[in-house]
Amino acid sequence: MDLLWSGSRQALALLAGADREIWGILWLSLEVSGSATLISLALGVPAGAALALARFRGRGLVVSAVNTGMGLPPVVVGLFVTLVLWRSGPFGDLEILYTPAAIVAAQAVIAAPIVTGITLAAVGQVPREFRLQLLALGASRTQMVWLVLREARLPMLAAVMAGFGGIISEIGASMMVGGNIKGQTRTLTTAMVLETGKGNFEVAIALALLLLVLIFLVNWLLTAIQQRHAR
Repeated sequence: MDLLWSGSRQALALLAGADREIWGILWLSLEVSGSATLISLALGVPAGAALALARFRGRGLVVSAVNTGMGLPPVVVGLFVTLVLWRSGPFGDLEILYTPAAIVAAQAVIAAPIVTGITLAAVGQVPREFRLQLLALGASRTQMVWLVLREARLPMLAAVMAGFGGIISEIGASMMVGGNIKGQTRTLTTAMVLETGKGNFEVAIALALLLLVLIFLVNWLLTAIQQRHAR
């Protein structure tokens, strides 16, 4: 307990002193995880809506694959993305391995199935009669899909929270594709592991506090938006 208390006090001192390295790590984490969340939304929302509204042979298999992807281990994603971005891999010419772009790619792969699955569930809760009524009133299929998405927008905010929360706190993929390079690819989670291994518990605790506060603030903001629209 003494170590935890002492580390917490030193951590607060580091945060209050605006330690440049710690705040740089925070900004990089926000940048890569925020970008990955946006990419996962761009991919996952249309895919989830299509799966919820379409009926085709093999749909059950695709839905099962999406549900499996929602629990995909980050280290597996890290290995796959590393192989794809390796010099001899199909996208090796991009030379983005061990850069923030590689972390964004890996985190987007992790978050996309989560967003797709939650969108699928949210759109699936919209009554079928509502969709049929829209079409009967003369709405085009595109207009119908847009209105259904608007109807499901509040549950879909959970997709944003789950997607961001799932990648801001992961470490396996970020470590594998980013390399945990100081000043370049070091995120809150990878830096926390490094500092703990070095015995710098005050820095690790400071990073942990930042991570917890960041996750809380993002979820608090999205929950406030969700509740306000619900009222």
